[in-house]
Amino acid sequence: MATTSNMMQHIAIATPSTFSSREASKPCLALFTTNITCAKLKSSCHISSTQSLSQNVNSTPLRFGRMITKAMSDSNDVKPLPGLPIDLRGKRAFIAGVADDNGYGWAIAKSLAAAGAEILVGTWVPALNIFESSLRRGKFDESRVLPDGSLMEITKVYPLDAVYDTPEDVPEDVKTNKRYAGSSKWTVKEVAESVKEDFGSIDILVHSLANGPEVSKPLLETSRYGYLAAISASSYSYISLLQHFAPIINRGGATISLTYIASERIIPGYGGGMSSAKAALESDTQVLAFEAGRKHGIRVNTISAGPLRSRAAKAIGFIDMMIDYSSENAPLQKELSAEEVGNAAAFLASPLASAITGTVLYVDNGLNAMGVGVDSPVFKDLDIPRANKN
Repeated sequence: MATTSNMMQHIAIATPSTFSSREASKPCLALFTTNITCAKLKSSCHISSTQSLSQNVNSTPLRFGRMITKAMSDSNDVKPLPGLPIDLRGKRAFIAGVADDNGYGWAIAKSLAAAGAEILVGTWVPALNIFESSLRRGKFDESRVLPDGSLMEITKVYPLDAVYDTPEDVPEDVKTNKRYAGSSKWTVKEVAESVKEDFGSIDILVHSLANGPEVSKPLLETSRYGYLAAISASSYSYISLLQHFAPIINRGGATISLTYIASERIIPGYGGGMSSAKAALESDTQVLAFEAGRKHGIRVNTISAGPLRSRAAKAIGFIDMMIDYSSENAPLQKELSAEEVGNAAAFLASPLASAITGTVLYVDNGLNAMGVGVDSPVFKDLDIPRANKN
């Protein structure tokens, strides 16, 4: 989030499929399946080809041509649904922290879209041009495929740097930084005002933001700057988003953030104040659930996700070890996918979770429940059950 560091993102698993323009008008329910065949995927990106992406992209945030959200049914199409599906048709979600198709934010956006929600995203300003260009050129088309074969549409992309609450908070060196050149209205307050002006209200707010400039340093060696920067970008940013967006979130709406088990367990190597930032985020989730619930009638939850091979995790340097450790020691011996986290978020955002707030939902194959690492040599003589790989 700072001008010299990258926003932390996580990986999403892409599932290609067949797409045709005729399928675009179909209502899409949250049938979360991963067995989709692929063969005839057409490269299709619906950003207007006339929009300049290299300059002045932020004078009017990016709009997709034709403004069709394929994952949504018509607002008048409110037929009863069979069974107990996740139905977010007619809902609008703002996901803060989408800068590519490899992060948790993207995976959550896809699951919300699959359930019928309209998608708005906030992208870190220095990454905005590349993100929009990749969308325009169809680089994310395979990752945009939804369970019904249509492509996820992002109705609007907003520039966002959630480290700054108002224009007055932005230091001069950031204002003049070339990576912010040509951008405007990207502080939290300005983005919330822009969303209100463009759409009136939203129903779902997702915080998929984190950054620790000294994450590779042990806590004992972390500077005051690094520690406070981690707290600012990774936890206070959620308070700021909720503070400015809550007035435009419809009653009964939901907000979701992402946390990690390092908030309550020792994870060597996850330093720079990031463990403290995640602990603060979880504590804030409970307090915000009370305050936002009483004042605005909205729910506040966080998802504690297991390790993923994301770009951010690779920057920490030991993600492969953590994934192997999880596979060896978690009750469910499989690698976690970002789609599973996205689907959990869709549930939390849905009416099915209408009585759930102030909660940390673990989506980590059960690793949080373990008290010891069963792959330790001290357990070599125990008959420990193992997953049937067949």
